[in-house]
Amino acid sequence: MPDKIILHAEDLRRALTRIAHEIVERNRGTEGLLFVGLHSRGVPIAQRLAQTIKEVEGAQIPVGALDITLYRDDISKGAKPVVRRTDIPTDVTDKNIVLIDDVLFTGRSIRAAMDAIMDLGRPRSIQLAVLIDRGHRELPIRPDYVGRNLPTGRSEAVAVSVKKEPAVETRP
Repeated sequence: MPDKIILHAEDLRRALTRIAHEIVERNRGTEGLLFVGLHSRGVPIAQRLAQTIKEVEGAQIPVGALDITLYRDDISKGAKPVVRRTDIPTDVTDKNIVLIDDVLFTGRSIRAAMDAIMDLGRPRSIQLAVLIDRGHRELPIRPDYVGRNLPTGRSEAVAVSVKKEPAVETRP
């Protein structure tokens, strides 16, 4: 049971609309953009951002899904990680890639994602969009686009539910 709901469906829609506009503005349009969502909750957020841009700009942004499991630095020896499919619909070389994830915490997942992207080619730039930035960075990683800054304690958890009625909640 959630401790507190932070964003309701309408709040999430507004945040994603704002982020979509910021992405288009910063990149001076949509040419050369590629959205890459991190499995699992970054993928539907990336799809929603692409849909919002299509509705506003009339441009179709390619959306990919990235699995970072084998790039993580916290996989213990002997663990059997669940590897999902990476599906990037186009070459990443010379693209302005927007990595998209639900929650940014220590920055380690994003570091792993950048390593995975660089193994696929040399993008023109890598930008980062997150729905929630909770702070507590362990690496020098900063998001370019943020839906909501949410200072949390290290022991707290933030769960993002991307359903028909998406919501963001915190748990003790």
